[in-house]
Amino acid sequence: MTTRIYVPLTSTGLAALVADGRLAGGFRAHAVTDALRAEWPDGDDEAWEYAAMYAAADSSLALALGRAGAADRPRRYVVAADVPTAEPVAGDDPTLVSVAADVPWKNVAALHADTADVDAGSAEDAGLAWFATQEIRHFVDES
Repeated sequence: MTTRIYVPLTSTGLAALVADGRLAGGFRAHAVTDALRAEWPDGDDEAWEYAAMYAAADSSLALALGRAGAADRPRRYVVAADVPTAEPVAGDDPTLVSVAADVPWKNVAALHADTADVDAGSAEDAGLAWFATQEIRHFVDES
């Protein structure tokens, strides 16, 4: 059995994924965890996945905006991938997990991303679009 994780990236991180063909292990991501299910007992699988994905989106935007003057675009990039294990991280975010192993390209399922630049205020109203793995290179080529 695998766990679907949602990895918050910046445009630089997305470019590294494409160039390397993998996400190097030892990173934080978001996923549906027992803590999330316990905190939101009335939720269902779809709602929990949505919560984990948008927690990753918030993390992605914080990473991009926190690097003022860097080459990163002000967009949210969330890579959905499947991993054999992800360890929950204690703290305020019940979706936060730690991933120790590398994630090869073949385990990347999709990209969720903004189609236009956003800021902290406009991101709340903007939904993420879904892109197949073969479309991810387009985002790297445009940055």
